Amino acid sequence: MVCVSELATNALRHGVPPGRGYRLQFSPAHPGPLRVEVHDSGDGTPAVREPSDESGRGLLLVEALADRRGVGERNPGKIVWCEFAAPADLHLQGVRLKGPAMTDPAAL
Repeated sequence: MVCVSELATNALRHGVPPGRGYRLQFSPAHPGPLRVEVHDSGDGTPAVREPSDESGRGLLLVEALADRRGVGERNPGKIVWCEFAAPADLHLQGVRLKGPAMTDPAAL
């Protein structure tokens, strides 16, 4: 969740021009990594930088926690992504990514 929050916050603070939005996409590929993507329409390429007293730690956290991260092209804008490797014995049968299971604990 930290990486999702950091990528989304960076899109809002640095990648979304006024009046525009961003898209958050999860790609649970099994077998394979869980990929988190944030699509925005802003210019620029995010880069890890030295943190100041109040900001600049987001991509450092993503780099430390994710197995891979990067930036892809989009017109307009960019796709900032990170991936998390899944254990080989992970079974996704019965897992619901949206719907009642996300809001109703009894549905789990």
